Amino acid sequence: ALRGARQEDLVRILDELDDRTQRLEDEKQGLEKQRQELQSSSDQAAEARRQTAEKERQLGVLAGTVAATGPGITMTVQDTKGAVESDMLLDAIQELRAAGAEAIQVNGVRVVANTYLADSGGSVAVDGNKINAPYRFKVIGKPQDLEPALNIPGGVVQSLEKEQATVSVERSDKIVVDALRQAKQPDYARSSSR
Repeated sequence: ALRGARQEDLVRILDELDDRTQRLEDEKQGLEKQRQELQSSSDQAAEARRQTAEKERQLGVLAGTVAATGPGITMTVQDTKGAVESDMLLDAIQELRAAGAEAIQVNGVRVVANTYLADSGGSVAVDGNKINAPYRFKVIGKPQDLEPALNIPGGVVQSLEKEQATVSVERSDKIVVDALRQAKQPDYARSSSR
């Protein structure tokens, strides 16, 4: 079809083809740039989702809303005389926290930041849940820090033994803390970030 075309027409057609080629090349580069940005933002979004899920898991462990597993100790307090009181168990919890405990469960009740203990007619109540001896603490943390913290002279173990309780502490590579708390919606507090 171009054999009979005049030279001017051929030059014009060639220029149009060059222009079209340049436009397509520009469009291709724009699309490649957009694809890279989408991949980058997709990677960023995926990373943000991963980090958010990890943070949610960590906060869930601290809040007691998710189960936790890891190295730690099991401390069992046998109290045949009924002399162990809530303040002694609270001392144990505080000592464990100070030694780096990340998750604690006592007789099937998860211990969290606002946990309270009270004496309850010959036994102990943890957050209103009555528990009886033997008191079994499942604690996740570094066993090499947790066990010595309980056994320091004048510490938790000696105080409990003074009350004629028997205390055993066992290290383990795998402790499972699976007692869960319900997440409570605050009545008045709201997030300040918008």
